[in-house]
Amino acid sequence: MNVIIKHIELMERIDQLIRMQATGNSAELASRLKISKTKLYRIINIMKKLNAPIDYNVSIQSFVYVEEVGFKFGFYTKEMYSQELNLF
Repeated sequence: MNVIIKHIELMERIDQLIRMQATGNSAELASRLKISKTKLYRIINIMKKLNAPIDYNVSIQSFVYVEEVGFKFGFYTKEMYSQELNLF
């Protein structure tokens, strides 16, 4: 179970860095997250399978979303869900 939680936490951190356009290249991002590049690409591929439109922008040397998306994993009340729907 802890493995799943760790993967979700990694995805949340990667999502945050992508939104800030502050990932750096794959080696820098893997180093920042204290994981291997292989594991980084595995996590990014999982995110892509979950429909994250991730691409790498060479000019700013950062992974980016090619369209606006939201990422949230966890339980929340119906009220919170309704409020978030109004944000998009």
